[in-house]
Amino acid sequence: MKKEYLVYKLSEQMKDAVRIDSDLFPKFDVKRGLRNEDGTGVLVGLTRIGNVVGYERIEGGGLKPIPGKLFYRGYDVEDIVHAFIKEKRFGFEEVAYLLLSGKLPDREELASFGELLNENMPLRQKTTMNIIELKGNNIMNILARSVLEMYRFDERADDITRDNLMRQSIELISRFPTVVAYAYNTLRYSTQGRSLHIRHPQEKLSLAENFLYMLKREYTELDARTLDLLLVLQAEHGGGNNSTFTVRVTSSSQTDTYSSIAAGIGSLKGPLHGGANIQVVDMYHHLQANIKDWTNVDEIDTYFTRMLNKEVYNKSGLIYGIGHAVYTISDPRALLLKELARDLAREKGKEREFAFLELLEERAIATFGRVKNNGKTVSSNIDFYSGFVYELIGLPQEIFTPLFAMARIVGWCAHRNEELNFSAKRIIRPAYKNVLNEEKYIPITKR
Repeated sequence: MKKEYLVYKLSEQMKDAVRIDSDLFPKFDVKRGLRNEDGTGVLVGLTRIGNVVGYERIEGGGLKPIPGKLFYRGYDVEDIVHAFIKEKRFGFEEVAYLLLSGKLPDREELASFGELLNENMPLRQKTTMNIIELKGNNIMNILARSVLEMYRFDERADDITRDNLMRQSIELISRFPTVVAYAYNTLRYSTQGRSLHIRHPQEKLSLAENFLYMLKREYTELDARTLDLLLVLQAEHGGGNNSTFTVRVTSSSQTDTYSSIAAGIGSLKGPLHGGANIQVVDMYHHLQANIKDWTNVDEIDTYFTRMLNKEVYNKSGLIYGIGHAVYTISDPRALLLKELARDLAREKGKEREFAFLELLEERAIATFGRVKNNGKTVSSNIDFYSGFVYELIGLPQEIFTPLFAMARIVGWCAHRNEELNFSAKRIIRPAYKNVLNEEKYIPITKR
C-alpha cells in the first residue's frame, strides 16, 4: 500500500472515529469547553491573583450585565493605570511586582525591581546565536523553543521551591522582550534581506522602552507609554483563560517552569486566543477599502449586516473584536487603551482613521444587537483597539501575538507559583466519559 494512500485512508477512518453525537453532551451533563449553559465558566479552582467581572448573578438564577471590571490582587486596574499615567511614569514593572508578590511596591522596591529586570534582560550568547540560526516565520514557535532552551542553562531548572520559582519568574519576564525583538530582526533579515541588528538592552530604560529600542531603536515617548499600557492591560486575566489554565494544568504535575511556560505559549498562539488582534486589523483594513464613506452610518450598518449574514469579508459571520466570554456592557481594558489610542492617533496624524474605528465600534455593537436579536449584551474588547495601536507604534503583525505573551508571562508565572505553593495542591485531572460500546477483539487473521 502506498504511504500517501495510507495517510488518506487513516484520515478517512479518523473522520468516523472522532464523531460524537452532540445530543450526548446534555444527556451526560457535559460542560463543553468547561462552560455552563449560560456561557459562564465552570468553577474549577480558587485564586488570589486576578478577577474578571462582567456580570452579576441575580436571585432566582440568570445573569445581569454590568460594566466590566478587572482587578489585579484586589486592586482595580483602572485605578492603577490612571495613577501611573497621571504621574507620567511607566506601570508595567509596578504591575509585575504586584502580581508576583501580592503587594504594591514602594518607590525603593519598585526602583530595585526595575533594575533587577534590566539586569536579567541580556541573553546568553548561545541563546542569541540559536535565535539567529532558527528558520521559520512564526515568532511564537521561536519564543517557545527559546524558553525550552533556557532549561539547559539553569542549574536548578527542576527545583520548584518558592525562592527558585521567583528567580525563574523574574528571568523569564526580563528575557521575553529580548527574545521577541531578536527573533523579529532575524526574521526580517532572513525573509526580507534587511540588515540584522542585535541591540543590547540599555540601563535606566523601562521594559517597554527597551523592547522598542531593541526592535527598532527609534520611538517616541508616547509610543513607549502606550506599549507599556498594553503590557499592563494584558499581564493577567484570571486563571480561566486558555493559556493561563494550560500553565496551571501543566504546573499541577510539578513539571519544570520552562516546559509549563512553553505549553502556555503554544496555547496563546492559537487564533482563537492570542491571534484575535490580527484578525481585527485585517477586518479593519478590509472595511477601509470597502466602505466608501467612512462617516456614513447606513453604509456601515449595511455592510456589518452582510458580514453577520456571512455574505461578505471572510463569510465567518463574525465581527472581530466585538464580544467577550465574561465582559458584557464594557471591557475596561478597551476603555483604558482607547484613552491613549486617541492621543497616539493625533501624534501620528491618523485622527480620521481613529474616528472611523470608533464609529465602527459603535455600529458593530448596534448592528449585532439588531441582527442577532438574542438578548445578549456585547461590547468591544481590547483586541478591537490593540492591533490598531500596534500599527500606529510601527510594530509588525508578526509580533502582535508575541507581544501578548510578553505581557502575559507575568500572569502565567504568578499562577504557576500559586498552583505549586497552594497547601492543598493536587494534580488537575478532569474526567471524560467514554460513549463507545465495548467490542470483542478480532484476530488479525480474521479481519
